[in-house]
Amino acid sequence: MIVYDAENQILGRISSVIAKQLLKGEKVFVVNCEKAVIAGNPKFIKSKYLQKIHRGDPKHGPFFPKTPDGIFRRTVRGMLPWDRAKGRKAFKNLKVFIGIPEELKNKKIEKIEDADASKLECRYMSLGELSLALGAKRRW
Repeated sequence: MIVYDAENQILGRISSVIAKQLLKGEKVFVVNCEKAVIAGNPKFIKSKYLQKIHRGDPKHGPFFPKTPDGIFRRTVRGMLPWDRAKGRKAFKNLKVFIGIPEELKNKKIEKIEDADASKLECRYMSLGELSLALGAKRRW
C-alpha cells in the first residue's frame, strides 16, 4: 500500500507514476487531490475541461466528472489500458481522497520529486479551482 500526497504536484506527472504502480499490482491511495496542479493558461484549461463535460449526450455519455477526486481518477484511468481486464482491475486499486482521512493520518505519506510544481515557470491552476469553475459544489 502506497500513500501519495498530491499537494503542489503536477497532475499529469503524478498520475503517470500512479498508473505504473497500479499496473504492478500495488494499492495506491492519494490524499489532498484538490491541491494538485495543472500547468498552463487557466482560461485554456477551463475551456478544455468544459468541452469534455459538454461533449456527448447527458443520458448516454461520455460522462466526465466535475469534482477534484473524480477528475484525478479519470486522469489516471486515461493512462491505464481501460479496454483490457488488467487495466480495469488495476483501476480498482486506486483510492483518491479530498483532504486526509482519519485512517491515513498516521501512515507514511510520499511525494514524487519529478512532479513538484515549485519548478514550474508558467501559469497553473489547482484542481480545486478548476472544479469550482466547472460548476462543482464545494465540499472540501
